[in-house]
Amino acid sequence: MKPENQSCVSEFLLLGLPIRPEQQGMFFALFLGVYLTTVLGNMLILRSSGWTRLHTPMYFFLRYLALTDISFSSITVPKILMSMQSQDQSIPYARCIAQMYFFTDLDDFLLTSVAYDQYVAICHPLHYITIMRQGLCTLLVTVSWILSCSNDLCHTLLLSQLSFCADNTIPHFLCDLAVLLKLSCSDTSLYELAVFMAGVVVIILPLIGILISYGCIGATVLKVPPTKGNCKALSTCDSHLSVVSLYYGTIIALYFFPSYSTSSDKNIIASAMYTVVTPLKPFIYSLRNREMKGALEKLFHGAKSSLNDACSSL
Repeated sequence: MKPENQSCVSEFLLLGLPIRPEQQGMFFALFLGVYLTTVLGNMLILRSSGWTRLHTPMYFFLRYLALTDISFSSITVPKILMSMQSQDQSIPYARCIAQMYFFTDLDDFLLTSVAYDQYVAICHPLHYITIMRQGLCTLLVTVSWILSCSNDLCHTLLLSQLSFCADNTIPHFLCDLAVLLKLSCSDTSLYELAVFMAGVVVIILPLIGILISYGCIGATVLKVPPTKGNCKALSTCDSHLSVVSLYYGTIIALYFFPSYSTSSDKNIIASAMYTVVTPLKPFIYSLRNREMKGALEKLFHGAKSSLNDACSSL
């Protein structure tokens, strides 16, 4: 691309959430509470699952899901909170590009891996240990990282090739790719096609894999009554389906059926739910899981005992 066609914009202005000034304090407290709950809660899940040696495949994926959600939430929510407090809505061009890259799609593949784990546990319980071995779990996470990073890198490279002229105002609270494509003064038709194809790979294909897994689970449950061996795996299916419905429902409504939203404000609110609320996914699993509850109780008891020992030694 010729130098004169490069972007002359050094920073963007994020308009933020469509809320009134008198509501700033309430939303700041709400977002701060959810963010702290997400970060501290997911760190607690990471600590408790490792501390009590819950190394089954489900907890293996759950730890990576918690780690991803901490990173995912930390990319955008601190900027929202800073903008609410300082009224500084600017974001440098380079930071906007970086935000696009780290706004990862890793959750799509991890949720598919969890669905496959549950499929094996319910449909092939006698062969579960031999199928869901450590090597396969590591391979699934590695492939998920590679596909996610490749997709994010593709979006970042495409975005870096676009030109942004006079208009640098983003009617959003983050550097959303769809908004930036509309803001660019370049011809974005090929870019939009590439983004759509990438969306099919990282969103639609994992969703199809999840639906196939649960279709097989449903067929197995209808044919053979659940046994003690797969009842525990079956009990987590409703939690996983709730997470999948919330996560994919918001994504599809935003990026594949934008006409369903009658205003940009509704799109922004839906994006806020996707960005702020969905990182709480590991909690939905943990609150319904007896082993994780037991691990958290052991962690708290251990911390309490350590604190008592420290106080008694003073």
